Order: sequence, then C-alpha cells, then structure tokens
Amino acid sequence: MLALFVALRANPGDAHEETSQVERWTRSLVSAGLTASSVKREALGGGLAHYTWKVRVGTGKYDVIGVHRVVREARPWIPARSSRAVFLVHGDLWGFAPAFLTNTCVSTMPEDRSLAAFLASQDVDVWGLDLRWVGVPEEETDFEFMAAWSIQTHAKDLGTGLALADVVRRLSGNGGNDRMFLMGWSRGATIGYAYLDAESQRPRALRRVDGFVPMDMPVRFGPDAAQQQQWACERYELLNADRAMGRTEGGLLGPAPGIPVRHLGWAAAQDPNGLSLLAPGFVEQPRPTNRQLAVIAAGDTATLLRPFKLQPLVPGYHLAGSVPDASGLPVKTAYTPEPTLFDYFQLAVPYQSLNEVVETEAQLCGLDVPFDDHLQDVKVPVLYVGAAGGVGRYGEYSTRLLGSTDVTRLIVRSRGESERALDFGHADLFLARDARVRVWQPILQWLRAH
Repeated sequence: MLALFVALRANPGDAHEETSQVERWTRSLVSAGLTASSVKREALGGGLAHYTWKVRVGTGKYDVIGVHRVVREARPWIPARSSRAVFLVHGDLWGFAPAFLTNTCVSTMPEDRSLAAFLASQDVDVWGLDLRWVGVPEEETDFEFMAAWSIQTHAKDLGTGLALADVVRRLSGNGGNDRMFLMGWSRGATIGYAYLDAESQRPRALRRVDGFVPMDMPVRFGPDAAQQQQWACERYELLNADRAMGRTEGGLLGPAPGIPVRHLGWAAAQDPNGLSLLAPGFVEQPRPTNRQLAVIAAGDTATLLRPFKLQPLVPGYHLAGSVPDASGLPVKTAYTPEPTLFDYFQLAVPYQSLNEVVETEAQLCGLDVPFDDHLQDVKVPVLYVGAAGGVGRYGEYSTRLLGSTDVTRLIVRSRGESERALDFGHADLFLARDARVRVWQPILQWLRAH
C-alpha cells in the first residue's frame, strides 16, 4: 500500500488519467448493458499494453468471461488509434494469454514473439476472449454448472466480447472506416463459424465482424474425407454416451483434460531423463523418459487418444512438428523449441465443458446442429490458415460452405502431403521459431489489404 501511495504521489497526473479513463470505460459499458469488472493494465514493453476485463454473462458462479486487449499506447492508459482490429478466440486447453500472448506466460520465449504482441506492434488493435471454463479453478469438483454451456453459449459470449470491444474502441475515437476481424483457432474457429452464422441473420447495421480468419479447423468434412467424417461419428458416439450418463465436464482426453497435459510439461521440464509415470497406456515398452513422452505427445498427438479408443481429427494430426527416430516415433521437435513446448503444456487449464466437444463432433459427423444453418449467408472476406501437419487442407472445404466470394487459403507446410505426420503442427502456428514470417506476417498483410 505504501509503494502504491508513493507511486501515486510521484505520478499524480498518470493516476488521474488512469482513474478518468477507467471511469469513462465503466460508465459506457454499464450504459451498453455490460457488467464488467474494473480493467487491469499490464505494460508489455515497446509501447504496448495488455488490458483485461472480467465480464459477467450469467447468474452462475462461473458465468464469467475474460476479455483481453493488446494495443499500442499513445501514453499509459491511452490506447493509440488504429483502423484495424482483430478479435481472437482460443481453442481447447489454453486460454487467450497462453495461446496468443505466450511470451508473457513463459520465460523460454523471446519478449517480442507472440501473435498478439506482433500484431499490436504493427498497429493492429488486438482483442480476445477467455471462455467461461478458463476461470474454473482446479479445486472445483462439482461441474453441474457446465450442463447448459454449449457452442451457442460460447458464440453468445463472443458477441458480448465484441460488444465490449466496440464500446471501448469508440471511446478511443475509432469509428468510421475501422474494421473488426474475427480470428478463431481450433475450436475457437468452430465458435467463430457459429457466431457468424447467427450474425448473418441480423440487419447489416447490427453486425460487428468485417472479416474472418479460421485457423486449422474444419466444421464439416468434404466428400473426399469420408474416413475423417466416420472417425468424427465414432468420437461423437462415445462422448455423447458419456454425456447421456450425466457427465458435463471433459474433452477428448477424458475428464479434466488439462491436468495430464500440465503434468507432461512439468515432468519434461523438471525431470527430463526420468522414466515417465504417464507412459503406460500411451506408449508401448520400453517406457520413455519424461522428455520423450512430451515430445511424442506433441509430435504424434494421436498417442494421447489411444487410452480412450479415439481416432484423431485427421491423419497424422499433431501439435508440433517433429523429427522421427528409426521406429517412426518423434525424437525431437522440428519447429518449436522444446523448453517453450514444455512450458506451454504447463499452461493448460484443467477443465472444459463437454457439450461443446460433443456438438463439434456431431457437426463434423454430418449430423444436424442448430448453429450452421445460415453459413451460406456469411459473406465477409475469409482467410483460412492451416498447418499442414495439423488440420491443414481438411479445413478448406468448410470455407466453401460460406457465401463469401473473397476467400484466401494459406497452408503452412515444409513437406509433401504424404509426410504430413512430420510437418508444421497445430500449435507451431504460434510457437514455432519462424511463425512470425510464415504465419503472422501473411495474416497481417491480409488484414491490411481488407
């Protein structure tokens, strides 16, 4: 408290400006019907700052989302004006900061290497969301509150986040020709498609999104991917059976999916040469070391699904590209530094709502779902970004379901399709040493061109 008092005495002008800005934002958000906590600010260096709000979106204990903003500032608490903004939606396991602002969460990534910080440094106003389950603490044991959470719940929460961004940006003097783009990675892309599906039915003046960047995720499989659709049907049947038995929490890795991922990363970082206690069920003998298992989990992610008798999203799907040993198992990472990967694993959140996972698999299986009936009415410009060793080309068909005529497709690859099991992976899009050049710069160029 004394330190804060001294700081305020030393910088009374800054303190007044902070108070004035927060009060303006709060009054405007209340007027817009948004119940948000006081904003927090974190200086990032290079003239950038990271702002966060907690927004109540329901009456339940955990009916709260996080809204983030990473932006260049004219001075502290005064964001610079920009004509381009993008709203980011994360996927499973990792919330906004671990997924898109990773360098602020780990010590093994250079200060300037994260997607959100890169775009903000290029005068793009970066916003994003923490889905409701990101805020559920590990000590929670009763997950009945997740029973009603769904893809449509998250799409509605995305709309709330976009509304907050719109209010705050207008107070900063942004308007007129400003454009807001929506970017969704992995299941975040599924939520993005669902949001746009609903928004397409609103009058044009009430729509908030001017362009869409789905990253490495399909919502429907094309006619040439019958096997992948069948795999989705099998995942749907197994997970839906769990849901029918009353389970409300969990993902493709079972209940509390983030906890074993956290342990993988911790063990690999703290005791890399020790024999893994998690290996039985995942990898056949000889038992790998902690480091080896973490690399295998990243480079051959289907390994993690074997205990649950599930097939991966697409053949060879993995988080991080790898180099194999003589038996074909990943022996080292190819694009993402291993220390960063192990830290990243430790940032996984413990829990996830099961409904959204079941609903996604139903959609991929070709079943009727209530959140993609109007995709042909979505006509905003689209940039699909795929990782050749992640979903890759299998996500292209989904963009053809939209009514958009301005569609660009970027598949980040280093190998031919026959070697997709070793190529650039799902998380390499954000963690790889050369992600800035191969992924982020093309995204920035597309944003500027639209």
